[in-house]
Amino acid sequence: MTSLVTQRGYLDRLAIGLSGLCLVHCLATAVVFGLLASAGGLLISPHVHEFGLAIAIPLGALALGRGIVEHGFMMPSSFGGLGLGVMTGALTMPHGGNEILATLFGVAVLALGHDLNRRAVC
Repeated sequence: MTSLVTQRGYLDRLAIGLSGLCLVHCLATAVVFGLLASAGGLLISPHVHEFGLAIAIPLGALALGRGIVEHGFMMPSSFGGLGLGVMTGALTMPHGGNEILATLFGVAVLALGHDLNRRAVC
């Protein structure tokens, strides 16, 4: 019997779900911040982004690294690493339009890497 962690594609699906939650968070923050500045201030806290990235990095490394071992393709991990790098770089930007765009781009590239990893044939 295989555990959930070793089940093929489980970590990638989990990581794609986390990327989707990040995307929803970023979009909701932009909308809420535009409508209700006081509520948006809580959602746009740097601690929320740092916590999310602290989860995304080890999860991405585990899922994408497993993919390299399993199917031997580097491209999914390259996309995933690029996405994580862009997300990390976005943390250094001042809050606002460019930071949100960079984060969304990074999340999308990371999700693409996980999707490629999940679809790779052994």
